[in-house]
Amino acid sequence: MIHRNPLTVGFTNTGILVFCFVLLVAGSAFDSMAQTPPVAGTEVNVELDQTVAKGVAYLLHQGQNRQDGSFSKQLSPAVTSMCTSALIRNGVSVEHPQIKQALAFIKSMVQPDGGIYAPGSNLRNYETSVGIMCLGQANDAFGDSRYDQIIADATRFLKGIQWDQEEGHQPASRHYGGQGYGSHKRPDASNTSFFLDALKEVKTESNSVAIAKAVTFMSRCQNLPTPHNDAEFAQVVSADDRGGFIYSAVGKGETKAESTSETPVGGLRSYASMTYAGLKSFLYAGIDKDDIRVKAAMDWISRHYDLQSNPGVGQQGLFYYYHVFAKALDAYQQPTIKTANGEEHDWRVDLVKVLAEKQSADGSWTNPQDRWYEGDPNLVTSYSLLALSYCKQQELSRK
Repeated sequence: MIHRNPLTVGFTNTGILVFCFVLLVAGSAFDSMAQTPPVAGTEVNVELDQTVAKGVAYLLHQGQNRQDGSFSKQLSPAVTSMCTSALIRNGVSVEHPQIKQALAFIKSMVQPDGGIYAPGSNLRNYETSVGIMCLGQANDAFGDSRYDQIIADATRFLKGIQWDQEEGHQPASRHYGGQGYGSHKRPDASNTSFFLDALKEVKTESNSVAIAKAVTFMSRCQNLPTPHNDAEFAQVVSADDRGGFIYSAVGKGETKAESTSETPVGGLRSYASMTYAGLKSFLYAGIDKDDIRVKAAMDWISRHYDLQSNPGVGQQGLFYYYHVFAKALDAYQQPTIKTANGEEHDWRVDLVKVLAEKQSADGSWTNPQDRWYEGDPNLVTSYSLLALSYCKQQELSRK
């Protein structure tokens, strides 16, 4: 796949025509959009604006099923929620006909039990969580409460499938407080982080019991021996893995780290996407930045800072990683990261640059390593646009 940076298009006749076409398509995508004035016209901000415009144009003109408003519904209605959130967060008006159509599709996925998922789905927590996030953002954009009842019912549904005493798991259980996909096989850190994302969107859920339970589970998924985590794998953690996260603390623990999952001392290897998801979960739950768990996660991040791979799993889940990377660091509210060798990185500048480089000529993104559905351009483009939306929070400057 050819990846092109719009700023590097040459001034040949062909290059000029291609560049003009991109601007024309991007411009049409922004019809009916409520745009905020661009920040200072630095090189990186021009790159950010053009990259976002091309991604938005792709979703609106090529990604959406115009018959029912969905995006890649053969995978999951969650993709529609992710794409719609990405468009709204990047300035497309909720009054845009395609956004209204997408929201109607999401509403059609509301089930009698309150969940927002496809009939027969085993991804009920994931689909419902991202549905809540999307509808909550739409409420804010409309400036009213039209989706409040759906959100309330969906939140009640999610709490009902959280692993706790109702499933026979007391606080000492490693299942306690976690969320799984919805099939109730076992809980994991990824689904629990989506659950906490959803509860953060529901303003009335601040400091709720469900959040506290979820923090209990997430604490046990961290490679860190603390009063919050007595798991065996955390007691024998290697220095390099300390502070990072694994996929699930259930049983002997589970990690998605590539190659040898166990360290030489018998612990489990941490990996980046889950570490950023864990950090984000703590911050969204109101855990203080001085807490040992947050400090240890940030220390792991400083030792493994990388945007060319998803440290620990290589190219797998790369765009999911970009998404949680941006959300977590935005929540941490620190514009730069100092790495172990003393280098300081403006993470927003780095992220804009790498996503501009990886964008395809048609405005989409895909991952050749298509594990976890990252071969689907709609899902991966939504991850990328959501990540980029956190790069608009402050003025950027090229280092």
